[in-house]
Amino acid sequence: MASHPRITARRVPPALTAAATAVALAAGLLGAAAGTGNATARSVGGTDSGIDSVPTGIRTVSSGWTVPWGLSWLPDGSALLTERDSFKLFKLTQSGTRTQVGTVPNVVTTNGEGGLLGVAVSPNWNSDHYVYLMHSAASDNRIVRMTYDGSSLSGYKVLVTGIAKNKYHNGGRIKFGPDGYLYATTGDGQNGDRAQDKNSLNGKILRMTADGKPAPGNPFGTLVFSLGHRNPQGLTWDAQGRLWEAEFGNSKYDELNLIESGKNYGWPVCEGTCSTSGMTNPKRQWTVSEASPSAVAYADGALYLAALRGERLWRIPVSGTSAGTPVAYYTSQYGRLRTVEKVPGKNALWLSTTNADNNGGEPDGADKVFQVDLG
Repeated sequence: MASHPRITARRVPPALTAAATAVALAAGLLGAAAGTGNATARSVGGTDSGIDSVPTGIRTVSSGWTVPWGLSWLPDGSALLTERDSFKLFKLTQSGTRTQVGTVPNVVTTNGEGGLLGVAVSPNWNSDHYVYLMHSAASDNRIVRMTYDGSSLSGYKVLVTGIAKNKYHNGGRIKFGPDGYLYATTGDGQNGDRAQDKNSLNGKILRMTADGKPAPGNPFGTLVFSLGHRNPQGLTWDAQGRLWEAEFGNSKYDELNLIESGKNYGWPVCEGTCSTSGMTNPKRQWTVSEASPSAVAYADGALYLAALRGERLWRIPVSGTSAGTPVAYYTSQYGRLRTVEKVPGKNALWLSTTNADNNGGEPDGADKVFQVDLG
């Protein structure tokens, strides 16, 4: 099954549930609603600042995009963004100036969810100028490295191959962790058995060195860090360095998982919470109509989850290894939300849409990048 095509109406004023009204009014946002979540509510403690920081406003940074997908920050505070279907890489400043820096070679579309996906700027970019990308190629999905010198994109070195591709379920998010290693999400390619096969790179979270080799300490001595994933696309780390992941379910539940080395997250045996021995349950789950999460970011004591089919931004407070009650913002106001990232040096997020794909149905150029201020 694909990653939940959009079936909800656009720009319908959302109804506030009683549980969320106080939160929404305190935030000054009538678009907020508490998540049903199909999970038990848990109270959590304070945030990093000691104050519950919530979305307080949203503005457009840049428009005219067609399915922007990956986003990674450069040291100067500007961002590199990929466009999935044009195979282009852009630089976007915080003032909204957009510049095309190159086209990534050897990328193909899958006429579904594949193409040019994640991007990760090297943590040593000031000295090596490396940019890492994940994309669909003629025979597989792969992770490559290119050089961006601040003006143009050059070189092309393949680091990881052999990740099976499909029209759907390609994963594609890549990020450097606080440990300096590169993490990547891979989908099952619509073959759930791969997710449980430790010898397959599909249905996994991978962890590697900057040269694409298995990172020291990986649980199986391979690239595999965790297994049992269907179509994971969101990765982020909290202030204590814990890894959180957002994952598309099939027809029942989407998941927010706390990822630990060597753990099995259940797919295809489990979708959402289950009692099967050896499987790790999600910290939160949503019905697929509420979420379809493509990205997750951490900011000031909470996780922010961007929902495609759900057309909303979920805020989930975290305390230690617990995830609190989800609250939704901007429901049905901006369409399908793809990527969310914390803005460096600001208590704010960047949030992008995917309305110009087959599920969104809007014309090329209809997508936007927003800034969500927190306070």
